[in-house]
Amino acid sequence: MAARLQDSCHTRGCLAPITEPAKGGKQREAPGWGRPTVGKKEMSNEGKYVIHATIKADGTVARKDVVGAIFGQTEGLLGEDLQLRKLQRTGRIGHVDVNLNNNKGRVNGEILLTSSIDQVSTAVIGAALETIDRIGPCKAIIRVQKIENVNSAKRVTVIDRAKTLLMGMIEAGSDESKNILDEVRSVLTVDTETEISGMTAGPNVKGSEAIIIVEGRNDVRNLLKFGIKNAIATMGSGVKPELVELAKSKKTVTAFLDGDRGGKLLLMEISGSLGKSLTHVSMAPQSREVEHLEGKVVTKCLNQKEAAGKVTSRIQA
Repeated sequence: MAARLQDSCHTRGCLAPITEPAKGGKQREAPGWGRPTVGKKEMSNEGKYVIHATIKADGTVARKDVVGAIFGQTEGLLGEDLQLRKLQRTGRIGHVDVNLNNNKGRVNGEILLTSSIDQVSTAVIGAALETIDRIGPCKAIIRVQKIENVNSAKRVTVIDRAKTLLMGMIEAGSDESKNILDEVRSVLTVDTETEISGMTAGPNVKGSEAIIIVEGRNDVRNLLKFGIKNAIATMGSGVKPELVELAKSKKTVTAFLDGDRGGKLLLMEISGSLGKSLTHVSMAPQSREVEHLEGKVVTKCLNQKEAAGKVTSRIQA
C-alpha cells in the first residue's frame, strides 16, 4: 500500500507520504504534509503565475528525485510562511511538473510550478529553486527562465481574438450596406457589354479616342456600373494582337489593374506588347481588385493615373 501511495504521489508531482512501522508489523501513515488535512483546501493546478525553470544534471536522475530535491532542499530556507509543503497542501502552489530528457547519461529538462500567491513570494520561491545544487548523488543546476503572469497571457489572447471578431463584424456590415442603386443598375449595364475578338469590352471602345485596359470580364462589368463604357479586358490570356492594333489607333490608352503582384506582372506584359501606345497607368489600392472597387474609389484611381513609363520604371527598380 505504501508503494502505491508513493507512486501515486510522485505522479501528481509531490513527495510521497512518510510511513512508519506500527505495532503488529503493519505500516501506518505518519502525520504530516503528505496527508489530506480536514478543513484544508485541495491542491489546484490553477494559479496566477507559472515559474518556468530549466534543469541540468550530471548523471541519471528520475522525476521523483527532482521533486524530492525541490521540497527537501528548500525546507527551512524560506521561513514558515513559504514552506512549499504547506503551500501545496493549502492549494497556494500547484503540483511540480517535471519533464526530463536523458542524453548519454546527462539529464536536462523543464520544471513548471504554478503559484497563486503574490508576486514577491512567487519570485522568492523561484530564486530558492536556483539554490538546489544536487539531486541525489548528481550535481545539478536549476535556472528560472521566466515567471509568467497567466492573466496577462490570457488578456493578450482575448485582445487578439476580439480584434479578429470585430474585423469580421465590420466586413460583414460593409457587404450588407452595399449601395442598392449600384446593385439594381448592374442589371442594366451588364447587357451593354460587347465582345471584340473574344475580349469583353464596353460599348464605346471602338468609337472612343481613349480606352481603358483591364484584366477580366468582371472588371469591365464593374466599370460599366459606374458609367465607364470604354474599358476592354485582356481576358487574362496574354495580350492579343488585336488589342495591340486597337491601342495604336487610340490617343490615350490607360491600363487599370489590380493592386497586387499579379497586377504589376500584367502591367509589365501589357507595356512590353503595346510599347509607346500605352500612355497611362492606374493601379487599384494595395491588395484590392478592380472588379470589387466602389464607384468613388474607381473615380479616384483614374483621376490619379500616372505616365506609363514612370510606373513601369518604378516597378522595375
